[in-house]
Parts: sequence; C-alpha cells; structure tokens
Amino acid sequence: MKILYIHQFFATRESSLGLIRSYEFARRWVDDGHQVTMITSSSRLPEEYSDSIFCRGEIDGIDIRTVRVRYSNYMSYSRRMLSFLQFTLGATWLAISAGKHDVVFATSTPLTVGIPGWIAAFVRNTPFVFEVRDLWPEAAIQMGAFSRTGVLGRSTKVLERFLYHRSREIIALSPGMTEGVIAENIEAAHVHTIPNCSDLDLFHPGPKDNELSAELGLEGRFVVGYAGAIGPTNAVEAIVPEAARLLMERGRDDIAFVIAGDGSHLPLLEDQIDKLGLNNVHLLGRVPKHVVPSITRSSDVLMTLFADVPVLAMNSPNKFFDGIASGRPMLVNSPGWTKDVVEQHEIGIYVPATDSMAMADAIMRLADDNELRERMGHNARRLAETEFGRDQLANRVLGVLEHAAHIS
Repeated sequence: MKILYIHQFFATRESSLGLIRSYEFARRWVDDGHQVTMITSSSRLPEEYSDSIFCRGEIDGIDIRTVRVRYSNYMSYSRRMLSFLQFTLGATWLAISAGKHDVVFATSTPLTVGIPGWIAAFVRNTPFVFEVRDLWPEAAIQMGAFSRTGVLGRSTKVLERFLYHRSREIIALSPGMTEGVIAENIEAAHVHTIPNCSDLDLFHPGPKDNELSAELGLEGRFVVGYAGAIGPTNAVEAIVPEAARLLMERGRDDIAFVIAGDGSHLPLLEDQIDKLGLNNVHLLGRVPKHVVPSITRSSDVLMTLFADVPVLAMNSPNKFFDGIASGRPMLVNSPGWTKDVVEQHEIGIYVPATDSMAMADAIMRLADDNELRERMGHNARRLAETEFGRDQLANRVLGVLEHAAHIS
C-alpha cells in the first residue's frame, strides 16, 4: 500500500520532542513492505532538511518531503498561527505533487494539517483519513488562546467539522476525543480510538543510571521524575515546587525531583524554585528522546501533569506511556482517561491538578511502601505490553488505513 502521511511535527528518536508516533508507525509500515511518503516541516529534522524551502530525503526508508517553516514553543500565538498557515500552503503543494497514493493520512495538531491532506485526497480521488491528537479548537479556546465567538474560534470550528465530515475514517487518541468527534454528528463506526503507545524496546524496567545519579547527587534518594514539555498545558510550576517545599518542610531530604524538558513556562518554574529555595528539584533542560529512558529508569515514580482545564483531561500523553513501559508507578493529576487507567489497573495514584499537599502525600506513600511501589510498577509494565505496545497499535492504525483504501 502507498501511504501519503502528513504531520507538521514529525520527529525521530534523535529529536528532543516526544512526538515520534508518526515516525515509529511509518518505519514499521516500511519494514512490512508498504511505501510511506511523509510531508512535514524541516523545523524538527536534521539541518540538511533546511537547505531550501522544499527538500526531499529519506529516513529509515521513509520518503521525507519537507517545507521549511519555523516553529517554536516560545513563539507568540499569532506567530504560531502564521507558521501553521505557511506549512499548510507548502504542504498542499507537496501533497498534490507527490503522486497517486492508496490513502492520505493527516495527523493533527494543528488542525490545519488536515487541509493539505483533504485537498490532495480530493484532487487524486483518494480516501482521506484524519487523526485527532487534540480536540482543536476546543483545547485552544479553553486555554484562552482565542474566543469561542470570535472570528478565529468560529472559523476553526467550521474547519473542524468540515474535516471530520470529509474523512472516510477518523482516529482519535483517547475515549474522550472519540466522544468529542462523534458529538459533531459523525457515525461512531467510523471513529476509532487508538491511543498513544509504549515503545517497549526503548523504555523498559532496569537499574538506575549510575552516572546520572552521581551527577545530580541522587544516590540513595527516592526520585520523582518528569520528562516532557514545560508549558501552559502542563503547568508543572503549579504543583511541583510547592510539593517539593512541603517535602522539605517534613524533613524528607531523601526525596528529590528530576525534571527534563523545555517550554515557555520553564522560566516560571525556575523562578518558583529560586523563590522557595528548593534544593530538591533538579532541572535537566531539553534532552533527546533516546536519552529519556535513562531518566525514567533512574526515577522511582513518574509524573504526568496537566493544567486544571477540562479539555486536557482527554489527552493521551506520550510521557504516560513511556512511564508505564519503564515499569514505574505513575502520578497523574488529570481527572480523565489517565486517572481511570491508573485506578482501574492499579498502576499509580491520582491527585487533583493543583493539590500540592496531595502530591506530597502520594509521593511519601510510595516512597515508604516498597511492596505497593513494586506491585504498581509490575502492573504498569504488564499493561504496556498487553494493551499499548507500539507494534500492536501500529497494526491497528494500518488496519484502519487499509479499510479506508479497501485493501485487505
């Protein structure tokens, strides 16, 4: 099967992003004998993909076609919108000129990535499949990026419905997202819940990284880890510094936080750490994806954090699946799907989004109960293997694409 795959933020394991879903799927499909053409931005790829406005190359057998577009989490929202528009225009040309494929597969975010996908599918008379990674524009509206009743809010809502209704099949990354898509008058039979995945070869239980532990002075300490974005949707600064202060106040010098990541709220987090005089929080900054496993293995418990915004409870966060593959208990603060998974499978503890005292209490409970921690870690790895393995879910997505293309 020939697959035209469109993802603005395609990234490999060498990237500092966790957005490797499209790479991991595509390389598996290529290994299985399929042809995959990836249309993406050069902003997340090696330097040689930024030599010209349009560039073509290959990564692990994937035909990579890029349009040079700048993007950063530090950009203003208006500048991000311009980046999305620039990519839409360039990607539309690349998609149309890429030739005939059996299926066109576009994955958000942003929502606008669906435009070149649909146009290419329409021009080439090819089935179009759309993947929803975030309920956009609802997420942007609830985060305060723009008004529901403003021009941008209303126009993006029209685009959302248009793309949903022009898709032969839709993939959503969580049950909540699936419900959100169906609510737009889409037949449930055409909406498939396929969450983010655990890379079982990259993340796995194992001994702590002695070099990292020595560098940070973590030998003999209970480590609470976080590896991911530090931005407005994560609100790490809203709960971690105060929880760390409470633990210091309780005399728990045996507990330390290790936070790897970057984003627009990193300065806020740094200010909080300085203001509270915390010596039990270590910031590592941005690290490549392939380095993250040493951080997860060196942690005794891992956090998946989101701001206290209702729509974020529907998220399917990469860091959660990395954590359970590492066989570590999870601390989640979102009252949605991840909370349900954590509690149903006994793989961690839920605490409310802004309740630092509950966070400190949960950390102490896990630090002081080896049997509970080991049981939760074992359950987590088993869940990753049985339900969320990358190979398993890559095959499910491929099945949806084959069904859309009427290939069996």
